[in-house]
Amino acid sequence: MTEVVAALIWEKDKFMICQRPAHKARGLLWEFVGGKVEPGETKEQALIRECREELAVMLSVGEVFMDVVHEYPDITVHLTLFNAVIAEGIPQKLEHNDIKWIAPAEIPQYDFCPADDEILKKITRVYG
Repeated sequence: MTEVVAALIWEKDKFMICQRPAHKARGLLWEFVGGKVEPGETKEQALIRECREELAVMLSVGEVFMDVVHEYPDITVHLTLFNAVIAEGIPQKLEHNDIKWIAPAEIPQYDFCPADDEILKKITRVYG
């Protein structure tokens, strides 16, 4: 099982989604910014590092919004999604194909990674 962390970042009534690079597994699907937890890191430290590497921003990490386990054909992930805010910096596409801010009502317009399905349902329930 691979430990993965991601950030639920809001700006007013919209949250950030990132499109995976075409050459990676699940290429061009949308996801929350984040990545794998490295040995010796806390989940919060991993999330801060990933957002620095992928978006060139410094995050302030809050409470866990939700966690899920999902089995892909090639990997099983335990995904922990944290509420977070950008403490400094403006998001840049260092890693992703695209970055968007969307309202919960816009979720159906995007193809997300399957691991995010339950999370997106909760966002729609809580904020929709």
